Amino acid sequence: MTRKGDQALADGGTEDLRRRAHRVIPGGCHTYSKGDDQYPALAPAFIARGSGCRVWDLEGREYIEYAMGLRSVTLGHAYRPVLDAVIAQLQLGTNFNRPAPIEVECAEALLGVLPHADMVKFAKDGSTVVSAAVKLARAHTGRVRVALCRDHPFFSYNDWFIYTTGMTGGIPDAVAEETVAFRYNDVASLEQAFSDHPGEICCVILEGARTEEPREGFLQQVREIAHRNGALFILDETITGFRWAIGGAQEVYGVEPDLSIFGKALGNGFSVSALAGKREFMELGGLGHVRERVFLLSTTHGAETHSLAAALKVISIYRNEPVIETLYRQGARLEAGVRAAIHALDLAEFVTLAGRPCALLYGTRDRDGRPSQAFRALFLQELLRHGVLAPSLMVAYAHDDAAIDATIEAVGRALRVYRNALDDGVDKYLVGPPVKPVYRRFN
Repeated sequence: MTRKGDQALADGGTEDLRRRAHRVIPGGCHTYSKGDDQYPALAPAFIARGSGCRVWDLEGREYIEYAMGLRSVTLGHAYRPVLDAVIAQLQLGTNFNRPAPIEVECAEALLGVLPHADMVKFAKDGSTVVSAAVKLARAHTGRVRVALCRDHPFFSYNDWFIYTTGMTGGIPDAVAEETVAFRYNDVASLEQAFSDHPGEICCVILEGARTEEPREGFLQQVREIAHRNGALFILDETITGFRWAIGGAQEVYGVEPDLSIFGKALGNGFSVSALAGKREFMELGGLGHVRERVFLLSTTHGAETHSLAAALKVISIYRNEPVIETLYRQGARLEAGVRAAIHALDLAEFVTLAGRPCALLYGTRDRDGRPSQAFRALFLQELLRHGVLAPSLMVAYAHDDAAIDATIEAVGRALRVYRNALDDGVDKYLVGPPVKPVYRRFN
């Protein structure tokens, strides 16, 4: 049922609200992946509210949602135990001139589930703590250049990374000298990076895994190569943390990073991220050393108590309930149903699934087998027609059997249109323009 506030906005017109958004917000939203260019014309322009694994737009239409909150909501929207913890903390205040006890409690709780970290520093987003990790590596090594994995799409909104995407507006060309790339599961490419830039690389950074599993010993080899060449090994667990396992990819694959990044699921949608790592590196940002001081992280809102209350409750829920097991089970159930639908229509060459069951991504290809934004838009569009909002197929704890079954049915219907579009042309079925990649130089 549509709430009165939602209806009031709807009465003013969704398109009017969209125009207002673009007038006062660059891009019409605060995260590029939420933009109008990322969704087909029939997508809801705004989400009014969410509960569990479902959301409602301004007109009251209901959708089963995946990759909720840009993959930050892994328990469910408006998850009651987390909300209760936040509400209780809010009544005590949110920010003070001196540390609050919950800062220590949350740090100890997080370190209690991470196998290879001694200290932690909280912030609000992954980009901030990734760049803080790079700063520590630069301070420790006296070097500047970062070796990053080319196959992983995002590390930070800061210049040293965004320049590598080709979206270079506003970034000095000199920043190009700050990075060098290597390929995932390609040890030789990393060795070559160090060979080409001897004594220049301060750290190696990558995700533990994304769509491809690491080859046997690959992550351990990356660590060894970094250390042999005097660089730090940084593992970005922004997505894998609290999804692959409570302790992230490092727990699953048995690898020991010097520094690691956590965010996304840590607060179930509340803004909290964490830089965790070995004491010898983390303490460079503290008071217990005699080396040159490092201005590591000093954020007014980094330790807001209500966000830390959310993180504390999330950690507790993950430790005491079968969250990870459920993500894998429901993801596997969804994957099996989607694959069956793909094969039933002979679409295996055109619609692909990749990643672990707990973090499924789909790919779309045209009749010539080329990756296609137009067919992605069509698939998104047809899923939306049948009540599913799915930029990916990443499940949450709240996705029950009924939601999974409804999604599999929606996928089957969407794929029938996809099959026809391969034969008749996508323009016959797609309403509006194709979606666009985020990383592009011009609109």
